[in-house]
Amino acid sequence: MTAQAAESRELAAVIGLEVHVQLETETKIFCGCSTEPTEEPNTHTCPVCLGLPGALPVVNEGAVEAAVKIGKAIDADIPAETTFHRKNYYYPDLPKNFQVTQYDAPICQDGELEFAVESERRAIDIRRAHLEEDPGSIKHVRDGTGPLESRTCSIDRADYTLIDYNRAGTPLMEIVTEPDFRDPSEVRAFLEKLEEVLEYLGVFDATRDGSLRIDANLSMVDADEVGDDGHIDGDVLEDANRTEVKNISSHKGAEQALAFEASRQRKLIQSGRAVEQETRHFNETHGNTVSMRSKEEEKDYRYFREADIPPLRVSSWKDEIAIPELPDARRERFVAEYGLSEEAASKLTSTKQVADFFEDVAEQFDADLAATWVADNLLGELNYRDMEITDVADRFDEVTRLVELVDDDEITAKNARETVLRDMLDEGDDPDTVVEREGLGKTSGDEVQQAVAEAIDENPDAVEDYHSGEGGALNFLVGQVMQKTGGSADPGEVNGMLREALEE
Repeated sequence: MTAQAAESRELAAVIGLEVHVQLETETKIFCGCSTEPTEEPNTHTCPVCLGLPGALPVVNEGAVEAAVKIGKAIDADIPAETTFHRKNYYYPDLPKNFQVTQYDAPICQDGELEFAVESERRAIDIRRAHLEEDPGSIKHVRDGTGPLESRTCSIDRADYTLIDYNRAGTPLMEIVTEPDFRDPSEVRAFLEKLEEVLEYLGVFDATRDGSLRIDANLSMVDADEVGDDGHIDGDVLEDANRTEVKNISSHKGAEQALAFEASRQRKLIQSGRAVEQETRHFNETHGNTVSMRSKEEEKDYRYFREADIPPLRVSSWKDEIAIPELPDARRERFVAEYGLSEEAASKLTSTKQVADFFEDVAEQFDADLAATWVADNLLGELNYRDMEITDVADRFDEVTRLVELVDDDEITAKNARETVLRDMLDEGDDPDTVVEREGLGKTSGDEVQQAVAEAIDENPDAVEDYHSGEGGALNFLVGQVMQKTGGSADPGEVNGMLREALEE
C-alpha cells in the first residue's frame, strides 16, 4: 500500500474490555484471611494465600453467591457446573507462580449490559464473567529518606521493589466483553453503569483502592469492515494487530487511555507503519501509553485443571439467590410511583444509598418535597463538600426534622437551605438549635406588614418604577422586605402583600 493510500484510509476502533472487580466479602476466595484493608503489610496472610506446600484451598461461599448475583444482573447463562483452572505465569506478587482462575467453564456466560451514551441506548454483549484470585500488590521504591509513599515510583526509576501479599487471594470477578465498543466515550459510560449495578447488588465497594481495574484491548480496522449493527467479522479481527492497555484504574482513565491509543495506532497505520501486538501501560500523569512487553497469547498461560478444587455445582442453589431491584428498574418505578421527572429520578437512583434515603423521606412527606430536599438541596450541599449520602445516614432524623420545619411553614425554604442545612453539615448542629440561635423562625402578620410599609415609604423611586411597568421593581421591594425581616418572611407572601399595598 502506498503512503498516500495509507494516509487516506478511514479507520474505526474496535475495543473490548476485561474488567476486574474485587468482590466485597469478609474473607479471601480460598482461605479464611480477612479482606479488610490494613496499612500493615503481609499481616492478612496464611499458608493458603502464600502458596506454601501442602496448603489446600476451600472455595468461599460468599464469593460464589456474589458471582451468581452478577450473572443474574447481566442476564447471563449460569451453568449447573463450573470448574477452576491454574493460569501459569510468573509474577512476584503471585506467590504460587500460578493464578487460580476459570478457563473453559466460567460461572457466567453470554450476558449483556445496557447503558446510555448521550441519551442513546446501547447494549454490550458480555462473553463471560469468571471467578479468580487477586495477586498481591507491588511498590517500586527509590532509595532515600522520608515516608515510603513519597519514595514510590515507576519501575524504571526504582532501586528496589516491595511486595505486600495482603491482597493476594481477594476474590475477583473478571468480566470480559465482546469487542463491541467503537469509541472510548462508550467505554466510560459502560463502566459507570457496570459500577452502578455492582453497587446495587451489594457485591462491590467503589471506595476501596484498586477495587476495579480495567484491561482494554484495542485494534484499528477499515471503517467499511464495520457492519450496520456495529459488529465486525471475526476474520477481520484475527488479522488486525491489537494492543492491550493494562491496569487502568478509573472510568476517566479508561477513556483517556483508549483515546490516546486509538490516535497512536491511527497515526502509525496512516503513515504506513505496522502496529505491534503488545501490552502497554497507561501513564495517568502524562495521559499516554507506554510499551511494557510483547502480548501474551492463550497458549503462553498453559491452563490446566486445578486438581485441589472439585467441580463447583450451583444448579439448585442459584435459584435461591435473589438480587435486589436494579437501578434502571428503580428509576422507572420512581417516575411511575412518585410522579418524578426523569432527571429527578436519575439523581435519586444514582446510588442505592441515595435511593433508600429518598424513599425513607418520602414515607413522611410529599414525594415532590422529599425529592427537592434530597436530590437538589441535600445532594448539592454534600457534593460541594465532597461528601456522600452515607456521611449523613446516621442523621436521618435531623434531616427529616429540617424538612418538617419547612413543610410546617415554621421557617422559609431559603433559610432552611442556605443557613440551617449548611450549618448542620459544617458545624454538626441540629436544625432546631440553628433556628433558635439564628432567629430564623418565620416572621408573619403585623411584622411583615410593617416591613412592607417601610419598604414602600423608603423607596419611592422603586414604587414609581413599579407603576411604570418595570418588572424588576417589585423584586427589588421584595428584597428590601426580606432584608428587614432577616430573611424569615415568606417571599411569596411578601410578594402578594406588596402588590396589594401598591395597588391601594
